[in-house]
Amino acid sequence: MADGFSADVSAARGILWDIDDTLFDHGTAEAAGVLQHLRAEGLLGEFESPEQALGLWRQEMELAYARFLAGELSFREQRRLRVHAFLARTGRGVRGDRAADAWFQRYARCYEQHWQLFPDVLPVLDALRDDYAHGLLSNSSSSHQRRKLKRLGVHRRFRSLVCSDDIGCAKPAAGAFQAGCAALGLPPERVVYVGDKLDTDALGALGAGLHPVWLDRPAARPAARPAAGPVAGPQPAPPGVHRIRTLADLPGVLELIDFGAVPRIG
Repeated sequence: MADGFSADVSAARGILWDIDDTLFDHGTAEAAGVLQHLRAEGLLGEFESPEQALGLWRQEMELAYARFLAGELSFREQRRLRVHAFLARTGRGVRGDRAADAWFQRYARCYEQHWQLFPDVLPVLDALRDDYAHGLLSNSSSSHQRRKLKRLGVHRRFRSLVCSDDIGCAKPAAGAFQAGCAALGLPPERVVYVGDKLDTDALGALGAGLHPVWLDRPAARPAARPAAGPVAGPQPAPPGVHRIRTLADLPGVLELIDFGAVPRIG
């Protein structure tokens, strides 16, 4: 991470960033990576369509990841569970955790070939570089995210990185956001949190006393999940939450925020 932000805390302002699907285009990389991997493993034909395969992979991911966030599984254990549960659907499972780890690593190599930032990330980081302290807060593994940030060439742009596996709690718990602010050396009311999930990121940050910006990217919604009914229009932002569709709109929103004032809930 970059050198510390030296400024009077009474005047300093900070931005805490989510990583996956906010800065890093995880959804696109995951879709391309898992389909590439299934083709290489000779498994794609076990499903009715690539869309079904991707949807089931994401379903197992969400189930296992929820258990990781709840503290029931380690980061590696949730990966193993995903592999075992997904392959059980094909009747071509693997025996034991070592084989599951190897299978996941082959997937990870495909996934990493498609890593990229969203195109609006570098311009906004450049625009906001000098006026804010920048940190990262992620519900993930710190070793995994550090490697990703280095590979994407942005690791030196941030003062701090706080991940759920280091602090024993995960967003939307207030303690996760408080740890992110502490790493920046700023109180919550002087920090904006930018993330793509309404509940986990925006409402969690609001409850912890930060100023939340919900990045509701229209193109970042997984397309392989079956619709449960009519497609709804853009979801309105709850009171106290700033909603943007692109990071290009973030500088304008920051001008509206009263840093130092505790954000109002409701």
